[in-house]
Amino acid sequence: MTESKTWMCLICGWIYDESAGAPEHGIAPGTPWDQVPMNWTCPECGARKEDFEMVQI
Repeated sequence: MTESKTWMCLICGWIYDESAGAPEHGIAPGTPWDQVPMNWTCPECGARKEDFEMVQI
């Protein structure tokens, strides 16, 4: 099993955790970042996917 990663919005600091997903925002738990749709935006500030960076928590 691959280790799930976390991604942080560089604009507002919102965290996307691959293991948790963002089901309230249309992303199922366990969804890897590369499978999150390109047109998805940060639920907190509306930043684009390219404004996120992988972080260790």
